[in-house]
Amino acid sequence: MSIEDINKEIALLSDTGNISDGFHTFDELYYHRMILFATICNMKKQISWKSKFHQDGSMLPGIFIAGITTPKGNFTYHYKLEHWGKFDVKELESAPKWDGHTAKDIVCLMELI
Repeated sequence: MSIEDINKEIALLSDTGNISDGFHTFDELYYHRMILFATICNMKKQISWKSKFHQDGSMLPGIFIAGITTPKGNFTYHYKLEHWGKFDVKELESAPKWDGHTAKDIVCLMELI
């Protein structure tokens, strides 16, 4: 394998957004997840929110946090600011303090049914 081939493989691996399962790329799946979460939040406006800052005032440049407060706690995702308008929910000065939720807590959204 040549250096050029190795560099091409490294570039491909570092661009995970274009990795596909044969049907969808990671970028496409993350976009779908964002649209689905925005839809849930927009349907449950009274318990949903968005903010450009974490509770401590920090945030990565160009990113915001969107969340929903369920009976079992908050669930949140971070998104690029270009998607801010897709979340038609109340804007908070800062997000609520992180309650320790992780990706496995996605099941808390089932409490909204």
